[in-house]
Amino acid sequence: MSIRDVYIVDAVRTPIGKFGGALASVRPDDLAAHVVRALVDRSPALDPARVDDVYFGDANGAGEDNRDVARMAVLLAGLPVTVPGVTVNRLCGSGLEAVIQAARAIALGDASVAIAGGVESMSRAPWVLQKPERAFPAGHQQLHSTTLGWRMTNPRMPAEWTVALGEGAELVADKHGITREQQDSFALASHRKAAEAWAKGLYDDEVVPYPGVELTRDECIRDNTSMEALAKLKPAFRGEGGTVTPGNSSPLNDGAAALLLVDEDGLRETGREPLARIRTSAVTGIEPQLFGLGPVAAVRRALEKAGRSFADLTTFELNEAFAAQSLGCLAEWPELDPEIVNPRGGAVAIGHPLGASGARLAGSVAHQLAAAGSGTGLAALCIGVGQGLALVLER
Repeated sequence: MSIRDVYIVDAVRTPIGKFGGALASVRPDDLAAHVVRALVDRSPALDPARVDDVYFGDANGAGEDNRDVARMAVLLAGLPVTVPGVTVNRLCGSGLEAVIQAARAIALGDASVAIAGGVESMSRAPWVLQKPERAFPAGHQQLHSTTLGWRMTNPRMPAEWTVALGEGAELVADKHGITREQQDSFALASHRKAAEAWAKGLYDDEVVPYPGVELTRDECIRDNTSMEALAKLKPAFRGEGGTVTPGNSSPLNDGAAALLLVDEDGLRETGREPLARIRTSAVTGIEPQLFGLGPVAAVRRALEKAGRSFADLTTFELNEAFAAQSLGCLAEWPELDPEIVNPRGGAVAIGHPLGASGARLAGSVAHQLAAAGSGTGLAALCIGVGQGLALVLER
């Protein structure tokens, strides 16, 4: 059986809203439907009925994004009811996992045209209540927030595995001797690069604002922040000696992203030039508390499978869950030129709507490669509970 080439024809995303911000009133299934509809409308030559499947990443799935949000997006977007949809969950890597699964289906001939993306509304993530072990309990019951992190943890999990995500970032900082100043400097650069990219119109081709919402740019970018302002923020996870703060961490966010993937036949039907071609992917595991270093092995494995090295990369989108974990990964890739990493800003500034981020990264790499005209790009994320995911694209 021959393996088919898989092309990214287009990629779109919403502006990323802040927690409780401009997109907080929008249901996650509506956010997902919006990017699906926008993607279809941008390829008018393609009959929407030709979409073989829609893959969507969603990390929480405990609220309005329940009941297979990918299928809900298909229906709400007005695609034919014959178009199916499947929701995947690899936590922070869910959106990229959706892209990888869609690409795999096309490569194997199970599909010719697919949409892949991700969505998260952390603002609208509900509190959940476990069923009591017996009927009619007389005591109080506990609500759990589904916005982020561990909840209803299995007591058999070792305590060192289930630390807070921010404490995990502190552990990476400890491991690599990463200072508070280095983290703040990294965060400042992220904001400056993101603000500059927006000012230059570099996101104009991919961002599709949600109708009726006054948000045309990523909401968490702080144009005027400074090292002095960042230094005033207190550590959020450790008291004495803590280095991880709200200023050098990604915020809580809302947003959605989607990509159109095709084989050669699908490409001809769109009548468009592809942004990029998917080359390889890789996923790896690591100790859960060191999840921030998850991309280290995944990136090396993906490059090895592609027959490429760090020197071959044109651009690299590394999800900035925390400045500390990003710097920790960079420390373990001494061959990598840090200047090509997140040239248009990263998640510390842009935001990290969990299930959507991987699709945002893949789409950004594809658009950057198209703008460059040629090259090799890579998208990678760390993942809670200790995983790393990476995707290599080429043009």
